[in-house]
Amino acid sequence: MDIVAGGSLQQIQQGYPSKYMELRWVTTRRKSGIEKERRALLKKPLKPPALVPVYISRTPSHISPDKLKDLYRASNHSCHRLPNSDDSEGTIRVEPVDIHKLTIALSHSSIVVSVFCKPTDVLLVTESSSSSYSASSLEASKKRTEILGLRDWFQKVVPVTPFNGQLVGFGRAVSDFGLTASIYDIMVIPSLRKMGIGRLIVGRIVRMLASRDIHDISAVCSENERLFFRACGFGDDILGSTTMMYSRKFRPFTKAIK
Repeated sequence: MDIVAGGSLQQIQQGYPSKYMELRWVTTRRKSGIEKERRALLKKPLKPPALVPVYISRTPSHISPDKLKDLYRASNHSCHRLPNSDDSEGTIRVEPVDIHKLTIALSHSSIVVSVFCKPTDVLLVTESSSSSYSASSLEASKKRTEILGLRDWFQKVVPVTPFNGQLVGFGRAVSDFGLTASIYDIMVIPSLRKMGIGRLIVGRIVRMLASRDIHDISAVCSENERLFFRACGFGDDILGSTTMMYSRKFRPFTKAIK
């Protein structure tokens, strides 16, 4: 279901259409046969798939560098091809992105796509994925619904927009607008992964590039992301080329001249 919304707060309130934003519904994947058998043996009911409304925007001004930095950290995503990691706590964490460089990168990106979701929906999906779906959880959810105030009820009724939503997904592309383009930094917060949000982001970027007659599109990704991009329609280069990164330390400019 696609619902087109306006490009500014006033337009959103008045319902004026715009081609730069849309409202979509995403859902968690249904459990596999193995999961169903395991649940049957444990006599636990299957969790119903969560249905979450998300707002997809292609307007750069909707992205706050501070919020995007938080998304980088929450997704454990590095904007560097050769990231420095810290596993002192037993888990690998990439270094925080420089907010100044991130702002410059956003301003020079050819296409940016952002996805927003209500913070309450993010919490509900997180709770449903971490707790068992039982009668006790249903009763607790019912009690929370009964004590909702007017403000909480209003937040549930109002559609999600970039102004009241949380940034949960992002992707960008850099292009010469003539021949080629490259896709970078596709990320979704962990609690909303495997709901098709990443494929929505890549699909929007590819269609925007194709509308400008750019079909030589590459994706800069890690080894763990290759399966995802294959599912989005990407494949190996017919020339067998491989992205290579300059790994030597840069010398100071004055010494380089000498």
